[in-house]
Order: sequence, then C-alpha cells, then structure tokens
Amino acid sequence: MKYKDLRKEYMLHQMDPELMNDSPFDQFRSWFDEAISVHANEANAMVLSTVNHEGRPSSRYLLLKEISERGFVFFTNYNSRKGLEMESNPFVCLVFYWRELERQVRIEGKVEKIKTEESIEYFNSRPLGSRISAIASPQSQRILSRKVLEDKIKFLNEHPELVTMPDHWGGFLVVPDRIEFWQGRESRLHDRISYTLNSEELWEKQILAP
Repeated sequence: MKYKDLRKEYMLHQMDPELMNDSPFDQFRSWFDEAISVHANEANAMVLSTVNHEGRPSSRYLLLKEISERGFVFFTNYNSRKGLEMESNPFVCLVFYWRELERQVRIEGKVEKIKTEESIEYFNSRPLGSRISAIASPQSQRILSRKVLEDKIKFLNEHPELVTMPDHWGGFLVVPDRIEFWQGRESRLHDRISYTLNSEELWEKQILAP
C-alpha cells in the first residue's frame, strides 16, 4: 500500500460548542478523565515543541504530571536540549492525542520553572530507579558508551544516600494563552473549538473551520 492511500474515517464522537465548558482547564480535565476511562495508551503522554535561538523547532514526547488553574506541569533535565531551548525562548506548544477517542488537544503558551521545593517533593516520590537515572544521565549530551551510564547507576544503587535531586533537574509550568480541542469527524470535517486568553485575562471560545 502506498503512503498516500493510508486513510481513516473518524466517526466515534462529535463536539457540541454549547456543551463545552467555559474553562478550557475544566474541559481538558473532562477529556483527560475520559481518556483514562477508556484505557487510552499513556493518556498523559504529550508532545512538547520548543524553538531555539536560531528559530529551529524540535519536538519530543514527555509525560504530564499535574494540571492546575495556572497550567500544565512536567519535569525534565534543565541542561537538556529542551531545557536550554526553553531558557532562551520560553514559548512552547504541547499536543495530546488520544487515538482511542479520536481527539487532540493543542496547548500554546509560555513556560516557567516551578518552585524548587515542589520539584523536590515530586522527585522524592519517584521510584528509586527513576531518581537514579535523573542523576546519572547528562541528558542530550554526547557520551562515550552506555557503560558510562551503567557504571554511574551501579555506583548510585550501592550508595542510595547520594540519591538526592540534582540542581539541574526540576519542573516546568506551561502557562497557556491558547488551547484548542479537536474531535475527528467523518470526511475530514473535523470539529475544532479554540479558547484564547484575551487582554482582560478571560477565555474566549471560538469555533474553527477544519
């Protein structure tokens, strides 16, 4: 089969603007809870897109760890490629896709670091192996071999008292100013509802053409 012949009809749901929450955060929680209820594969998986100082974009998958009325929280290495790009350009985009519901959410906004004590609290709640990996891996940096990592992990497993949150690791909060909800529909006539934050800090809801 040729790539151009790959095609799927989206027919599971439709989106009624009148039934959408006034708050995009409440609407996101509703869809997120539904994704969990249908056992969507890694419902909290999201694409994070960043742009470096040269204007070159890059994207990767991460996991959402918290949502509040301010925004969306994830954790990473501050010295990684994405961490450095967000330091030079704080504007980012998140994308969730729940195949089981034929739904997508796109979130645009500005990122900021969360409080250190909040990062420490989450770090200490992680499994020991995950904490050790965060310390051992110089994320995005060139290494000579995997053995370099394995030796560090072995050492830390033997010295668990050294497993504390490093300064180069922590959380980011994406504070959105635009959130779009997408529902797949038949014949590519998809439903799209966009929430945009206006100058009075109020969310305006709009219907977009597919």
